[in-house]
Amino acid sequence: MSVPRFWRGIPARYRLIGSKCKNCNEVYYPPRKVCPKCKKARMDEVKLKGRGKIETYTVIHVAPEGFEEQVPYVVAIVRLEEGPCLTTQIVDCEPEDIYIGMPVEACFRRINEDGEAGVIYYGLKFRPTE
Repeated sequence: MSVPRFWRGIPARYRLIGSKCKNCNEVYYPPRKVCPKCKKARMDEVKLKGRGKIETYTVIHVAPEGFEEQVPYVVAIVRLEEGPCLTTQIVDCEPEDIYIGMPVEACFRRINEDGEAGVIYYGLKFRPTE
C-alpha cells in the first residue's frame, strides 16, 4: 500500500468513518464517493457507532507471516447497526465462545509490528459486548 493511500485511509480505519447517500440513505463502509445503489454522487460522511453482530466467522490456526504468535484467532464478518458489513478480528474471548449473532463493539488495538524499526500499527478490532 502506498504511503499517501495509507494516510488517506486513517479516518475510516481508526474512527469508523463511512458514507451515507443523501438520495437513498444507504450507508457504506469504507466510505464511497458514489452510491453503488442509486449511482448518485451525493454522499455525506458519517461516523459509525461501532456496534453490530457477527454474521459469520472462522478460526485461524495457521496464520500468515507476522501473525503466528496470535493463533488461534477469530476473523469475522460483522454487520454494523447502520447496515454495512466489515471483516475484522474478534478479541477478548475464546474462539469456542463465539457464535453467529453475537453482539460486538469496536475497540482500538495493536494490529502488527513492521520491519526492523519496529513500527507498531494500531487499528480497530471487535470484542463481545456480553
